[in-house]
Amino acid sequence: MSKQAAKSSGDEKRRAAQMMKRILLGFRALMDEELRPRGVTTAQLQILKAVQAEPGSSGAQLARVCYMTPQSMQSLIEKTERDGWIERRKGKGNDRVLAASLTKAGEALLKDAEVVVKKIERKMWGATSAAEIAGLVGVLERCLGNIEE
Repeated sequence: MSKQAAKSSGDEKRRAAQMMKRILLGFRALMDEELRPRGVTTAQLQILKAVQAEPGSSGAQLARVCYMTPQSMQSLIEKTERDGWIERRKGKGNDRVLAASLTKAGEALLKDAEVVVKKIERKMWGATSAAEIAGLVGVLERCLGNIEE
């Protein structure tokens, strides 16, 4: 490969990474805009989804799953609990650990938020075919695997 071709390939890789970041930031901005009238943030919604997937999770477990620091997670959990979307009780086997579970209000909020997410996903993917999305997922899985090694 010539130096010019290698430089061009490197430029395209960097451009792709920058576009991924712009997509994530744009998606999050749209989510926050749509969720704001419901009184919830994207970060809180992420916690609710994690609690739904793993009822009884501790704050430390939620922090790991949501890729947050324990300190950030703790303040978000407290707000989410005050807003009535989750409740925490002492965990089985360890009185110091509080296990989170969704409330009825949290379940209803997740259901409502799913409509918002689907609307934004339809907008984002537009006329992209299932085959194109599958190809992109394959590339992204390889990239993620490469950086997690």
